[in-house]
Amino acid sequence: MQSDDTGTGDNAPIMFAPSQNDVRRFFCDAYRKHRDGSPLTPLEALAADWIAEHPEYHGDLADAEVAVAAVYDVDAGRENPFLHLSMHLSISEQVSIDQPRGIKQACELLAARRGSRHDAQHEVMECLGQMMWESQRSGLPPDGAKYIDCVRRRATRD
Repeated sequence: MQSDDTGTGDNAPIMFAPSQNDVRRFFCDAYRKHRDGSPLTPLEALAADWIAEHPEYHGDLADAEVAVAAVYDVDAGRENPFLHLSMHLSISEQVSIDQPRGIKQACELLAARRGSRHDAQHEVMECLGQMMWESQRSGLPPDGAKYIDCVRRRATRD
């Protein structure tokens, strides 16, 4: 997130190229505002919904300064709650605008098969992570069609 430097005096966050610290502060602020009953932006409200689905992360989100300094080492068995929640937001946005085209239908089918939008999103995350890993490894742009195919395959298997 970046502050708006347009001179309008509006310091609302802009979600184009947020730093790691910006992302962590965003989620901590959304959690704090939700707990306090403070008004939330639409994006904060969506984040708060996903945070509510993950009570195991509430301790990580309780103190922004601690969150900014935290190291989430996969080798030590620490899942990064900020990466996880960011993926939930990304997938939610993809579904809301159906981009890449077909992801909305594939996610809805998967959610219906699993009986849970949350469980479905966790499976979609695996496909999204695979697509991004392959893109980084190959140096090619992410393959949206392959991503959707991965989600569809999950939706049609038991």
